[in-house]
Amino acid sequence: MKKILSIFITFIFATFSVSSLANSEGEAMYSALGCASCHGANGRSSDDSIPSLAGKDVDWIVQQLEYFQSGERQNAYMNAMAPMAEGFERSIAEYLSIQDPQK
Repeated sequence: MKKILSIFITFIFATFSVSSLANSEGEAMYSALGCASCHGANGRSSDDSIPSLAGKDVDWIVQQLEYFQSGERQNAYMNAMAPMAEGFERSIAEYLSIQDPQK
């Protein structure tokens, strides 16, 4: 029983560490790519014409980035910016999903 508990606790800590790493990477990429200049600090836009991304579903954010990357969704600025996020879509989305959407 102790061995099972030990394995379980190790799994929980490992999962938390991976999640924290992804969130750190997502935050770093969000900042480095300049996403905050339009979508706001922590994904909370202050411009009604630009969507806030804080608290949004991870898969939805990833899909929107992929749509912009492929050209399936059109916006001149996002079609130019989204390709720079390639490979980091999920970590950016995970970071944004845990942000408080309240301003």
